[in-house]
Amino acid sequence: MITLKSPRELEAMAHAGRIVGGTLALLRRETRAGHSTEDLDRMAEAFIRSHPGATPSFKGLYGFPKTLCTSINEEIVHGIPSTKRVLREGNIVSVDVGVHFEGMHADSATTIAVGEVSPEAQRLLAVTQECLAAGIAAARLGNHVGDIGHAVQGVAEKAGYGVVRELVGHGIGARFHEEPQVPNYGVPKRGPRLLEGMTLAIEPMITLGDPATKTLPDKWTVVTADGSLSAHFEHTVAITKDGPKVLTAQD
Repeated sequence: MITLKSPRELEAMAHAGRIVGGTLALLRRETRAGHSTEDLDRMAEAFIRSHPGATPSFKGLYGFPKTLCTSINEEIVHGIPSTKRVLREGNIVSVDVGVHFEGMHADSATTIAVGEVSPEAQRLLAVTQECLAAGIAAARLGNHVGDIGHAVQGVAEKAGYGVVRELVGHGIGARFHEEPQVPNYGVPKRGPRLLEGMTLAIEPMITLGDPATKTLPDKWTVVTADGSLSAHFEHTVAITKDGPKVLTAQD
């Protein structure tokens, strides 16, 4: 069931979203070669909990053990932070975080270049951000979920990249994952119509090579089957009469 959020619920989500945005801004400043993904996780959890009433959405969600998902290079999503996962110059790392505040969630992700990265990686990050912007622009009152996916897909495939199909964006609110699913591919005017008060996590997951995926033995980390680089950017967006409103903007 798709839920439409009240003004109070939207304000709680916006508050959570500001903390999410602040968390990712902190991680953008602090991510560097030599840091482990566990280091990033500790920073993020401390920052989130420094805001009264805020808690990490991911920790304990479906049994996930950490505050962040940290996914390096060919890892698409759901990488588990670890002291053994030390970042190196030239890596790219997707950092995904959610915050729960006053009964509501917000969710966002960014992919960070660790030091100097290859031109191929730089272009992948830039195009994936363009995919997210296109998806958000299509999240307008009266459009359909298929319009969002079509917009993302068009940007990615024009650039020659793959669009992951096994993983999708989602509705978000009182539950972290709500209806509807929000694929990064689609047909215009198909799927649920976008209504005022809907809140969606729009999250392009784009690959340099083939978009086929596999899951590692930890049963969480999803990687590209061919080992190619992947990037992931995400915002939580509210559908309003004045257009899409990003609730998780970074400073």
